[in-house]
Order: sequence, then C-alpha cells, then structure tokens
Amino acid sequence: MMASRFDEIIDRRNTNSYKWDTTPEGVIPMWVADMDFKTAPCIINALLRRVEQGVFGYTKVPDEYYEATVNWFDKRHGWSFRPENIIYTSGVVPAISAIIKALTSPGDKVIVQTPAYNCFFSSIRNNKCILLSNRLIYNNESGRYSIDFNNLEKLASDKSAKILLLCNPHNPAGRVWTKDELTAIADICKRHDVIVLSDEIHCELTYKDYKYTPFATVAEAAGCRYVSCVSPSKAFNIAGLQIANIVCPDATMLGKIDRAINDNEVCDVNPFGVIATIEAYNNGAGWLDELREYLYDNYLYFAEFFYKNLPDFKVTPLEGTYLAWVNCSHTGMKAAEIEEILISKAGVRLNEGSMYGDGGDEFLRVNLACPRSVLAEVLPRIAQVLKSLN
Repeated sequence: MMASRFDEIIDRRNTNSYKWDTTPEGVIPMWVADMDFKTAPCIINALLRRVEQGVFGYTKVPDEYYEATVNWFDKRHGWSFRPENIIYTSGVVPAISAIIKALTSPGDKVIVQTPAYNCFFSSIRNNKCILLSNRLIYNNESGRYSIDFNNLEKLASDKSAKILLLCNPHNPAGRVWTKDELTAIADICKRHDVIVLSDEIHCELTYKDYKYTPFATVAEAAGCRYVSCVSPSKAFNIAGLQIANIVCPDATMLGKIDRAINDNEVCDVNPFGVIATIEAYNNGAGWLDELREYLYDNYLYFAEFFYKNLPDFKVTPLEGTYLAWVNCSHTGMKAAEIEEILISKAGVRLNEGSMYGDGGDEFLRVNLACPRSVLAEVLPRIAQVLKSLN
C-alpha cells in the first residue's frame, strides 16, 4: 500500500494537548475527538503567513469568510443559505448553549436522542431546562441504531418540549441519518411546533454510500423551524482555533440567538479560526477527500480485527464520524469498569459509554483518527485484556 500523509507519527506529548497531556505517560489516548494528523497544508501555509505579520489584535470577519462558507455548503452539499443567515461564534458547544438560552425558558424541555454527545446534557442543564431522552433503538443482530419515532412523537407532544437537539451525523452511534429519517423528524416537530437544533459538526466525515443530508434542506420543505450548527473543526482538525457558525433563516429567531451569543460573551473569534475556515472551504476539498478514505480504511482495519479476534464485542457499523462504538454487554460489566482496566492493563485510554446518557453504559467509544501503525500497536493490547474479561 502506498504511504499516506496520514501515516506520519506526530509527537503531541508536552504540547499542552488536552488529549495527550491529561493521559498518563505510557498510555495511548484514543478518547478525545480530535485527530493525530496535521491539518491541510493550505491551512498551515495561510496561518504561517498570518503569523509572520506578528500583530494579533482584534479581528474583523471579512466578507470572504461568509462567501467561503456559503459556497462550500452550496456546492458540496446542495444547501443554499445567505450570508445574513450566519452568526459566527467560538465553537459548536457555545453555540448550542446560546441557542437553548435564546429559544427556551427555565423549566422548558429539550429532547435528545440518546446515547448522544455528552456536552448536550450540560448545555441543557446549565440553561435550567429539562432533558427528555428519546433512546435510540439498538438492533442486536446488525449492531445498527434507528430512531424510535413513536416515542419521539409522544415526547414532542409535551407542551413544555421546545427543542429537539439533533446530532447529524450522530455521535457516538455512527449513524448518518437518511433523508427519509430526517423528513420524519421534521414532520413530527412541525406538527408539535418543536424547534430542531441540529449539530452538524461531523457533516464532512461520511463514508462510501452514506450521504450527509443537511437538516435544513428537509426542514424547509416540511415547514419545520430549525437552527443548524456547523464548523470545519472536526473535519480539518482545527478545534483549538475555536470557530463555528450558526445558520438560521428565521430573522426573529436569529435576533434572539444573536442577543444570547452576546450575553454569553462568545461573540468574538480569533484571526486564526477565521483564516483557517476560509482556507478549508476554499482550498481544502482534496485533502478532506484523502482524509475520509484513510479514516474509512482505519475503520475497516479496526472492525476486521474485532471480528477475527474479539467477535463477542460487536462494532457498530460506522457510517460517519471517526468514532467507533463497541458493544461490551456480554461481559456483564459496565463500560466504566472496562475503561479503567484498559488504562491500567493495556495502556490504552478510551471513552466509556455512560457519559453519553441512556443506552451507553455497555459501550466503549474509540477514536480511530490516528496513524494506522498506532492501531496496529494498540489493538493487540486491547484484545489481550478484553479476552480476559470473558
């Protein structure tokens, strides 16, 4: 196999990496959702040019930023919106928190399809709202998840339910929701006047026959109110540059969100995030396509290893994201216990699933965004320990 740029080993220890420098020496971190790859060369070169100026004052976001964002989603994903529909902010999590603050009152309810990204729960709690869990349906045979539409209808009919917080594609279940599934969500939420807040941070990371459908495209057809959150941070490995966009066509809702963004003091961004976004969306498509192929091959390598060596640990089919989701239910142990055993005995740190809410406590989440040689090193270690649990 031809060598890939993503095969390069980059030493991230002692760089103040949250992923690496909060993990004990000798333990390989495969938990926090950032990648161990350099970002696209076009981004690096643009940032170097900016650094050479040497002055890092307050930043004005130029028209080019909006144009790059609009053009990317129009050409790559068939989603058309206008620059005036965009509010920039410092990240998708701050965006979600501000949107919940803007569109709810304390005591209102927010629906989440669990297991789901753990920061959803704190965003709901911090705004004094109540979580309604619509637990995804897990198929024991296929290992694939589906949406419980009957229960979603029931939860949406609650007069206090104001928002459905959607993860599209879904973290950690690995699903890329189909157009039909998203249309069914939009129809239910339209009937019950529930706003859909769609976190689409993983939208660029889909594989093979699985196509990302922007929720906005089906919401507009259904007449469902929505807000979408997007960012180049996951796809281009620039989360530390702290940049994201809120997209909403409803001027009244957008005004409320803008007020909450300012109230929460997350209305300013840094020059590097702005420059990186422009470069990613204008010049990063080729690099991104290479990355997606590499990540999918990592998943195939990982899944085949488990199938041959750990067949009782079912790997959820990965349609999108770079986060494998592994069922450990047959062990009779909670994932939190297994996580600790893997750290101490295998020297590998994963995420245990209970942090992702209802339905996650018998699963492990594994970050596959690393050089394949790292997988080749850690998988035998994991297998040796997991086999002992049987």
